[in-house]
Amino acid sequence: MIPIRFRLLCVLALALAAGPAGRAQQISVVGGNLLLSVTTGTAGAQPVAVTNTTSSLRWRKQNVISKITVAASCPAQRFSLAVLATNLTHGVAAPQVSLFNGMLATNFVLSIPTGNPINKTCTLRYTASATFAQGNSTELGNDVYSITYTLVAQ
Repeated sequence: MIPIRFRLLCVLALALAAGPAGRAQQISVVGGNLLLSVTTGTAGAQPVAVTNTTSSLRWRKQNVISKITVAASCPAQRFSLAVLATNLTHGVAAPQVSLFNGMLATNFVLSIPTGNPINKTCTLRYTASATFAQGNSTELGNDVYSITYTLVAQ
């Protein structure tokens, strides 16, 4: 086994989007900031991707069918990070979203119905990956992502 070290620090953010009649819509990230380290690899193969499911999203019901989008910022990005919504209480998860610097808001959870319960949730599954060709964080520094989730009418 060849020791390697790739680190991605995720700074999670939330967005309050204006909904009907200009009211703010509530969404929050539960679980705080993450530190994902890709640290193992095998000779002749690429490093092993790591996943983390310790964070979740929580949002309140809306008066219209809604969706959640995700956007990211990561100046000087070197490594790969993706996110997937799992264990949804309501709505439909979009396919896994690759996060990259300057990306536009991308659909993340769709078709969130109106109605009870008031609070709705999903688990965030982050997957960090790297290749040997991308270098390592010891030499190049960590990737620091700012990730924004926004609840809007669909």
